[in-house]
Amino acid sequence: MKYSHLLFDADDTLFDFPKADDQAFSIMCRLHQVPDTQETRDLYHRINQELWSAFDRREVSKDFVTLERYVRFFRALGLDRDATRANRDYLKALGRCNVPLPHAEAVCRELVRRGHKLYIVTNAVASVQRSRLERSVLAELITDAFISEDAGAAKPDKAYFDYALARIPGAGAENCLVIGDSLATDIRGANNAGLPCCWFNPHGKARQGDITIDYEITDLRQLLDIV
Repeated sequence: MKYSHLLFDADDTLFDFPKADDQAFSIMCRLHQVPDTQETRDLYHRINQELWSAFDRREVSKDFVTLERYVRFFRALGLDRDATRANRDYLKALGRCNVPLPHAEAVCRELVRRGHKLYIVTNAVASVQRSRLERSVLAELITDAFISEDAGAAKPDKAYFDYALARIPGAGAENCLVIGDSLATDIRGANNAGLPCCWFNPHGKARQGDITIDYEITDLRQLLDIV
C-alpha cells in the first residue's frame, strides 16, 4: 500500500457536522427558550464562523470562541440568557450527535480491511469530540484520535502534527496521508508538516494558489483508488 497511516479530519470529512450542529442547537434553544427559527440560526452561524475564523488566525483561544459566540448571540437578539449554561448545554448535546457523511463508514471499513491504520486529527472541543467518537459507528475502526487541546497546539501548526506523528509507531512523510476538507487547517497543516495531503472537496470550492494539494476528491470512495 502507498499510505499505511491515514490521518482524517473529523467534522465535514468523516462526520456531517451541520446535522449534528442543527440537532444540538435545537436542544439549546428549547432548554433556554430561544426562538428556533432560520433567522436565529443564520445569526448564530455568522457569529460562530467569525469567531472560529479568528481562532484559525490564532487571534483567540478555543475557550473564548465557544463562550463568546453565545455572549454575542444573546446580545444581538436582545435576550437575557446565561451564555455559560447555553454553551454547556449545546456542547453536551453535540457530544451525543454523530452522523457519518455518505460512504464514510463503508470506506473506513474497507480501508481497515486492507490493512490501513486510521487516525483522527481534529481541533474540536476535546470532551465533545471524544464523546462523539465513542458513540460513533466508526469508533471500532479508528486506531487513535489526536485532539488539539491535548497536543498543546492546533492545526495548521507543525507542532500539532509533530505531536500526532510522535504517537504513531513508524509514521513518517513517506507513509502518512492527511485527509481533510479545510484548506486553512488540514491542507495547510499538512504542508507545514511536510506531509502529503488529500483535499476532500465535495462542494467544488476554489483552490488557493499558495497551498500544495497532492490529491483532490469529491467523494470519499475516491480515496480507495489513492491509498
